[in-house]
Amino acid sequence: MYKKRVLVFFLMMFFTSKISFSQCAMCKAVVENGDSSMAEGINNGITYLMVFPYLLVGLLLFVIYRYKRINEK
Repeated sequence: MYKKRVLVFFLMMFFTSKISFSQCAMCKAVVENGDSSMAEGINNGITYLMVFPYLLVGLLLFVIYRYKRINEK
């Protein structure tokens, strides 16, 4: 049951990431004065930079989980 929930969570994160672009106030002001290709590039950059902190936190939690699981035995 737990594995199914985790799989559904990651699938939802993967498929909704394309539609959930966001921008800070400065980025939005720059994009409003530019063309659509520049706006798409900025959105992709923001998404790219946003992914890595989540991956690092996930890796940290996985390492802690494995460490605790090994020490229980």
